[in-house]
Amino acid sequence: MMRAIEITRPGDAEVLKLCERPVPSLKEGEVLIKVHAAGINRPDVLQRQGRYPVPPGASDLPGLEVAGEVVGGDLAGTNLKIGDVVCALVQGGGYAEYCAAARELCLPIPSGWTAQQAATLPETFFTVWSNVFDRARLAQDETLLVQGGTSGIGVTAIQLASALGHRVFATAGTDEKCRACEALGAERGINYRTEDFADIAKAATAGRGVDVILDMVGGNYLPREIKCLADDGRLALIALLGGAKGEIDLGQVLLRRLTITGSTLRPRSVAFKAAIAANLRSKVWPLLEAGKIKPVIHKVFPLEQAGQAHALMESSTHIGKIVLSLV
Repeated sequence: MMRAIEITRPGDAEVLKLCERPVPSLKEGEVLIKVHAAGINRPDVLQRQGRYPVPPGASDLPGLEVAGEVVGGDLAGTNLKIGDVVCALVQGGGYAEYCAAARELCLPIPSGWTAQQAATLPETFFTVWSNVFDRARLAQDETLLVQGGTSGIGVTAIQLASALGHRVFATAGTDEKCRACEALGAERGINYRTEDFADIAKAATAGRGVDVILDMVGGNYLPREIKCLADDGRLALIALLGGAKGEIDLGQVLLRRLTITGSTLRPRSVAFKAAIAANLRSKVWPLLEAGKIKPVIHKVFPLEQAGQAHALMESSTHIGKIVLSLV
């Protein structure tokens, strides 16, 4: 048996309760990780609220990323061995002392990083790489606008794109958060409460606009995003915090050859995610180990305080990641 956090019913943060569950049984191709730390992400909150269905066959326990020690499982065809410390993207079950993970989605903890720091990596780096670089094809000399620059996704996108040599702009809700975005590598933090991000992005690019926008908002942001995209620009939607419906000028899409795309990562196949993992290992992990991308942890909570951790995430007062510690 193991300690875990379960969602007792859809609702507010207090529905997260400490419980005992059997240690996960493994399928072919899976390893068992003794969890040292687990990252908290917005999809965990949506799952708790009953707004993000669990994929068939996945654990009903929340938690999409973990770091810890490999203690068993199917290691065939990998360089993994018992006792290795890894971080992993998982389909669920991260808020627990043990978690099953696909062996292809386990990555080594970067040199110099702690387990708590490494637990902040999988969900955000897989998501950013898949959407910004694979789907939206951010290329050399192109610019990126990140909506929600101080979220876990935001700090990842800013640091990764900046480390790869791109000009980055980011929105945030306070002047303090805008300065935090700039400290992470954004050329300009834009306070969406007091400034128009479209006007500022256009002015900063001499009227050209940005090549790619990573958007977690949707809704009424869409018209301004269309306005501030460069010709042949791409908008990648990964969440709909501002609503699922928005109005756009389709004439602009036609005239300026714009692309609007979006994706969710959790339901995709292990093979799809494994291709992302390979790119991260070869192209991003060296940047982590060289210190060009740094961990940004706002606060660490013990496992039994998962409800408080969720309440903090929903307050949107944090900068960076929120983590659960199990050691």
